[in-house]
Amino acid sequence: MSVTKWLAIGAACFAFALPTAGAQETKEYSVSTVLSADFPWGQAAEKWAELVEERTDGRITLKVYPNSQLVSGDQTREFSAMRSGIIDMAVGSTINWSPQVPEANLFSLPFLMPDDAAVDAITGGKAGEMVFEAIESRGVVPLAWGENGFREISNSVRPLASPEDLKGLKIRVVGSPLFLDTFNALGANPTQMSWTDALPALTTGAVDGQENPLSVFSAARADRANQKHLTLWHYMNDPLIFGVSKRLWDTFSPEDQEILRQAAIDAGQWEIEKSRAELVDTLADIKERGVEVVELTPEQHQAFVEATQSVYEKWIPRIGEELVETAQEAIANR
Repeated sequence: MSVTKWLAIGAACFAFALPTAGAQETKEYSVSTVLSADFPWGQAAEKWAELVEERTDGRITLKVYPNSQLVSGDQTREFSAMRSGIIDMAVGSTINWSPQVPEANLFSLPFLMPDDAAVDAITGGKAGEMVFEAIESRGVVPLAWGENGFREISNSVRPLASPEDLKGLKIRVVGSPLFLDTFNALGANPTQMSWTDALPALTTGAVDGQENPLSVFSAARADRANQKHLTLWHYMNDPLIFGVSKRLWDTFSPEDQEILRQAAIDAGQWEIEKSRAELVDTLADIKERGVEVVELTPEQHQAFVEATQSVYEKWIPRIGEELVETAQEAIANR
């Protein structure tokens, strides 16, 4: 065979191996969540993935891993895993990220935010920017806010309408020292455990009560775990944060960064509106299941506020006095 023919064949093979004009490599990235798509939290992550795939024509895909499976069920390790690049992205909780980002404890201060407008005043203002800056300084790029909602309290023993009613009750709480301090201040016996472990403990009576958003209470059927008394006390709200490992973020083009950010903003707003709109029906369903619901009077609510002031004295220096004051000012001016 002539040299010319060999060269022609080689050129043809090389041309065949090259991608066709306009072809783009598809890349998949992991997204961690604590809850599945049965809950608004998981739905937020799925919506983000849907929008990103749609807006990149499938060039970038996000695969959601619910139930903290990327960190073997330990949700408090999610932030560290993302910072180190083990996890690409997450729709995470301020509570779960607070061990690594003390400023995120702002949202766990008891009875700081009385309503949705107060939450929005913080997340949409200077205080929210300060929290985002603190997160990014620790290796994760925050893109947008979502919502897990106000956390209410339930138990299997008695209705709760005053701090005295909590005395001695064993209450499951998440793995945050601030939560321990809050429930100790109220005279309860707080016990830290994962949600996976909590349901069996509630069912057997090893633990008396728990605190969670209504959406979690309902979807997890906490009423089947002996949670027959529910008090709407709005003691804290747990915003969700759409975040990306900074190591990964820096590899994206500015155009792709903007797509990821805007998709997160849109998914977060969609999830916030959806979860808030569903609360009335969710509460009605809970009542239909035979759960006794206590709604506090202003005077009863104030008693809980006063009983937890020691938490502020201890935690404001850790969170940052300027941040707390900025948040309080935003709430006052909402």
